[in-house]
Amino acid sequence: MAFPAIRFHQYLALALLLTVPKASAMDTAALRPATADAMAQAVSPQAISDYRRKLQEYQQARAAFDQEASDYWSAIADKRRGRNAKRREHLPIDPDDYVLTQPPVYNGPKRPINPLPEQEPERPPRERKYIPVVADLLKAAAEQFQFRPQLPASETEFKRAYARYAAAAGLTREQAVRVYSFETGGTGNYDVQSGIEHGGSRAISTAIGYNQLLTTNSVELIAEQGPELIRALTAKAAPLSGPARRAIDYKLAVLKRMVALARSVPDDWSAHEKLADTPQGWAMHAMVLDIDVGPMLQTHKLLTSVIFARAKGYARPLTAAELEMMNLTGDGTGLDMVTMPQALRERVPTSNFFQRSGYERNPVAIRHNTVAKLLAVTDSRMDSNSNLPGARELAASF
Repeated sequence: MAFPAIRFHQYLALALLLTVPKASAMDTAALRPATADAMAQAVSPQAISDYRRKLQEYQQARAAFDQEASDYWSAIADKRRGRNAKRREHLPIDPDDYVLTQPPVYNGPKRPINPLPEQEPERPPRERKYIPVVADLLKAAAEQFQFRPQLPASETEFKRAYARYAAAAGLTREQAVRVYSFETGGTGNYDVQSGIEHGGSRAISTAIGYNQLLTTNSVELIAEQGPELIRALTAKAAPLSGPARRAIDYKLAVLKRMVALARSVPDDWSAHEKLADTPQGWAMHAMVLDIDVGPMLQTHKLLTSVIFARAKGYARPLTAAELEMMNLTGDGTGLDMVTMPQALRERVPTSNFFQRSGYERNPVAIRHNTVAKLLAVTDSRMDSNSNLPGARELAASF
């Protein structure tokens, strides 16, 4: 989402600053220490005493809350470990395996304002990590693998290729369309990137495409689904001849090199993430844009969750909202929610599926604070977005 670079109050402050003569501004800077001393002398002993009393009250209240919150999130972690152990032993999960209370909320006094002038500690500027965009991915593919992904002639062409492969692989139209509606807002193109949509001007992550694959997702899928990707592309090449056959044979050779590289590191998320954050990883991520490989990667992002659920004995078809939970939170955590009976979904707080820092940064999980509510709001978003043009076009492609 784009925001104005300067809001009104910021603009007003900037305008006032620019009208101050330079000499006056320099005088102000020179007078700061003296001004601070004068302000300190002007503060009454009573004001200082009140501040210290309020600060102590705040610190005591905050310490009590921090201890309560620490105990709560420790219990969340303990219950999660217990559920994982039960699943390994194929034992049933019951309500006692979850924390059934909501996280504590701090309701104590606010930190008081110090009446004495405080010197702001100097903080070194924090360098923002660069997020590659489509142009970076294409450049990396050219430099690292001497390859340029074959971009679709139109958005419709990519949607049809995705629909064909997804349906043949076992995804339903409802699953594919509703997840696309949730992930892209119902209007996203094959190359839509998180942050650069609906008027946004800056990428906020490397998530790209219908199912918003991150660079690490692409590396992981190329590593784990590599043989299937190669088999499918080989089958597509078989009936071709001439320039079309030579082009797809070259693409196949590049894909094989990528698969070998992705499989050269340990098969775990952290290793894939490290590789993804390199030019070679960016080049692999460029494959999500390719008309042949991109639809397969988008499909397998969801299909791996379907297969995971089946392998764990969950035979009922996943609803799109359930599939999205697995897509967002990871297969193990998502299946934890999916396998929960409805009565328990109404009781179990969403906090059971988060680390504390992730939960406190997630207003959706906080506002819709039970599994049932979170699934319901996901379904509601899917309902409304499925009526938008991109979603309707994808539905028609099946």
